[in-house]
Amino acid sequence: MDRRNLGWWPVAMAWVAVAVATVGCGGPKGENIGSTTDAAATKVADTPLPTDEQLKKRLDDVIEMSRERRLDPATNNAWQIVHGVLAFGYDLELNVDGKPVPGLQWILDGGKFRGWTFAPGPKGLRAILDPGTKVGEGHEDQWLGYMSQAHVDPETPITIDGTTYKIRDLITESQWDSPERPEATWTVMGLGTYLPTDATWKAKDATDWNLERLVTLEAAQDLNASACGGSHRLYGLSVALNRRKREGLPITGGWLAAQEKIYGSTDSAGKHVDGPIDLARKYQQPDGSFSTEYFRRAASSRDIANRINTTGHTLEFLALALPNEELSAPWVTRACVALLKMLESTRDLEIECAGLYHAVHGLRIYRARRFGESDSGRPVLDDLIVGNP
Repeated sequence: MDRRNLGWWPVAMAWVAVAVATVGCGGPKGENIGSTTDAAATKVADTPLPTDEQLKKRLDDVIEMSRERRLDPATNNAWQIVHGVLAFGYDLELNVDGKPVPGLQWILDGGKFRGWTFAPGPKGLRAILDPGTKVGEGHEDQWLGYMSQAHVDPETPITIDGTTYKIRDLITESQWDSPERPEATWTVMGLGTYLPTDATWKAKDATDWNLERLVTLEAAQDLNASACGGSHRLYGLSVALNRRKREGLPITGGWLAAQEKIYGSTDSAGKHVDGPIDLARKYQQPDGSFSTEYFRRAASSRDIANRINTTGHTLEFLALALPNEELSAPWVTRACVALLKMLESTRDLEIECAGLYHAVHGLRIYRARRFGESDSGRPVLDDLIVGNP
């Protein structure tokens, strides 16, 4: 097997302590070995920072190294491949019948692989849910959300079982199904990218729906009870909130709730209440990585797969949500360096796809926002996906 291909972690490696990981966002739990935040702050602060040029080159090298891990639709499933689409968009290459092909276009042109299943809906096209398997779509509108982050235009044709639809058919079906979105994370991600934030529509319950209604539902959810520590919810809310701000529309109601969910709030005494950005920094580990318990408490793990997964998801959210001036703050730089180091040390290992690709997506957003877009591929940012100004 080509070690650059992605799949399952090997059971044992003599030179690195790696636990077996399952495919998907949850990742292995590993053993929490923890650290106090004060000790973490002291040790992290003692680590020299790279220069901007050194960091930019290292980012480009690791991103390209990760792109060379080609997936194969004959052996890799939709859960894995669509996470690759999230990270690399039209720059993703797949091994198809032993040859490298532009992966996203191959998918849109009707490529077939396990877990890539759809059915016509009353208003368009919907992906068939396959929750818990880490093979097909595990969350409502997950494929739509990731296609939106890969900058697939809504008028782009997508061929399913010989019938050609458009990405817009996924959008209209998602709007119709809005009342059935108890987990609207990827719906907010997709509709927050493709629709104006003041758009309204009739849904299957015969009531008016809009993006603010979905954002309000998402902002009310408990992050600690959410997928991947709530990092996906925060990312989706950041996509929609950024769009709202660029449109120059009021940040009230559900939009204010989303802003407070991301950046923290103020209590009745005028004191700042920590949000997840504050908590990510508070619980940062001595090596610069983020907590393996996300925003719940300080924790680490001996399992590098777990650390890549959790630090990658957290950085992906931060890279999108942080104000411009905070991107170059030492604590963020150290987290980026820690993630780069973990990916470099596992370059010759088969590695769990979701954790890898969320990490790489975060690094690409971080690179584009801090240093500008790379010249080596299509832009990761566009007018619909930029950090909070």
